[in-house]
Amino acid sequence: MSRIWLDKKPESALDWLLIIFSSIAFYLVAGHLDVFWGGGSKLLGILSPFAGAIVLAYVLDPIVRWFTKVVLKGNTRLRWLAILAAYLVFVLVLVLLASLVIPQVVSSITMLITNLPVYIGNVQSMLLQLQEFSGADLTRAVAALGNYQQVINEISGAASAMIPQIVAYAQGVASNVVSIFTALAGSIYMLAEKEKLLRQLRTLAHAFLPKPVARNTLRICHIANENFTGFFTGKIIDSAIIAVLTFVLMQVLGMSFAPLISVVVGITNIIPVFGPFIGAVPGVLVLLFVDPLQALEFLVLIICIQQVDGNFIGPKILGHSIGISALWVLFSIVLGGDLLGLVGMVLGVPVFATLYGVLREIVQWCLNRRGIDAEGQPLPTPAPGAPVPATPAAPAPQQEAMAMAATEVE
Repeated sequence: MSRIWLDKKPESALDWLLIIFSSIAFYLVAGHLDVFWGGGSKLLGILSPFAGAIVLAYVLDPIVRWFTKVVLKGNTRLRWLAILAAYLVFVLVLVLLASLVIPQVVSSITMLITNLPVYIGNVQSMLLQLQEFSGADLTRAVAALGNYQQVINEISGAASAMIPQIVAYAQGVASNVVSIFTALAGSIYMLAEKEKLLRQLRTLAHAFLPKPVARNTLRICHIANENFTGFFTGKIIDSAIIAVLTFVLMQVLGMSFAPLISVVVGITNIIPVFGPFIGAVPGVLVLLFVDPLQALEFLVLIICIQQVDGNFIGPKILGHSIGISALWVLFSIVLGGDLLGLVGMVLGVPVFATLYGVLREIVQWCLNRRGIDAEGQPLPTPAPGAPVPATPAAPAPQQEAMAMAATEVE
């Protein structure tokens, strides 16, 4: 008798009842998706502080593990010291970055606003020279730039109209201090009881799922964790290097607003593929007002930096942590951005990489069951007495995860 539930035919009344009730449930869910979606959104809103706690604990966990292993020599009884050190390091890094970056960015923005009339005059002169050289009629563009004061007044009016909304948003943030405290406290508890929580999750998987399903579920979770950790750690380090490199080269070349533009480039570089182009657009526009030649130089500079990043820096840091081709990276970014916007563009790659790995294993399993290879040819029949080969061996991280999942839960 087949052990695959898809191969089984309904034989008893209970089997038919399960099929009927499953069909009814699917029909009700499909016909009332808006109700379920609204309920899911409300539930996510309630659980959002705990989601923040998970993210914060996930970010700080590598620091805690490093302190526990290197400084405390593996003494788990002093884990609270590692957690305290991780939070201190996190706060110090934020304060240091804020003290170094924010004043420079504010100074750049102030200089840009102060010298805006001069920059607009430079652009007008360039347009007039272009008009004389090419014969094109650019008088409307020159006149539009001449009315920059009206544009500034309109922007100021819009900003003034938004002040009540900003105040209301600030009040909302202040009223959510309980949620912020919950996220902070939750992350501390999660870091302190990490092993216990993971053991409980493994217990639930083994208790409620069949043994092969539980083993594969834990293995997939392990692979997803590796994908997310490898991708985000690598991208953050890579983006920091690109931001510093952009700042240094802009300073060497004497370009204006180097701190402001390099920060924008570094932040947007976290988005794969499209990030460099998204970050280059504001820099080109700002420098276009200062000096069109600088804008052209900056564009060439960004192209060169991104070529170096894509061919040397990125592969060295990220390595093969994702394991999918450039086509699927592009597909995952577009799909994630369409579903969840900017967050989806950032999360799309590691999520798709995990699903891609799972789908690849399912396809291989189906081929093995049918006795054919990837080209549809029959698999070679093993010689008499030779061991029958199982499914292809999983990579080393997956083998380790399978071993971890198979261990007995304490």
